Amino acid sequence: MNKILFPSFNLEFNLSPIAIEIGNFQIYWYAIFIVSGIILSLVLMYFSKQKYNIEYEDLLEILIFVLVFGIIGARLFYVFFNLDYYLKNISQIINIKNGGLAIFGGIIAGFVTTYILCKKKRITIFDFCDCIVPYLALTQGIGRLGNFFNVEAYGIETTNIFRMGIETYVGYKEVHPCFLYEMIACFIIFIILKLIQKKQKYKGEILSWYLILYGIIRFCIEGLRADSLMLFNIKISSLISLILIVLGIFIYIIDKFCRKNQKNVI
Repeated sequence: MNKILFPSFNLEFNLSPIAIEIGNFQIYWYAIFIVSGIILSLVLMYFSKQKYNIEYEDLLEILIFVLVFGIIGARLFYVFFNLDYYLKNISQIINIKNGGLAIFGGIIAGFVTTYILCKKKRITIFDFCDCIVPYLALTQGIGRLGNFFNVEAYGIETTNIFRMGIETYVGYKEVHPCFLYEMIACFIIFIILKLIQKKQKYKGEILSWYLILYGIIRFCIEGLRADSLMLFNIKISSLISLILIVLGIFIYIIDKFCRKNQKNVI
């Protein structure tokens, strides 16, 4: 059991990362929240497909491959930046029961998979991305609850009103609940993207706003994280967040230019 406190609100939780245990068979809360987010998103996505003229069967087929390769990409990204540990513990590379997935690795692998399959099925990549990214934000938000049960993705020590008390190998600490910040931010991004989607003016608009909004949020939160993946003295997620922001702005500017000159975007 993991004991978690929110002193400012007089809240205390005793949580186990394992939701169901039958003999040696275990199902973790981390997996339950991710799968629940995916299922909810797929259900809601059914009502958005008509706007982008995408067959739901094609949508599901692509997303299944995106999910598989996204998880592989997220794990490989995490392993790569913790290579010293995993070279000494090879058997742990495929062990994701307690987390160890880097969202940016999943996003990169997922986008490459999406691009390849959309080309194969002759679906406009921007239409597909505009359709799914609001639900990507929703799934990310729900998935962050898994970090709560695993007591991970928290930040540096703080005294602010939202501080979270946890027991670590060095004793009791009160830290930023970064997973909670990101969960709330992702839900807000989902709502904003759905509102923009109703008045969408051009292909790639929803994608550009997702990249900008999530990039900004993740960059800010990453500055508080205590467990960031590092490349020398650089936080990898901070660097990628900046790239996402720039890419989102680039897509927005290019599409605005194309609309002004009455040209079609990708």
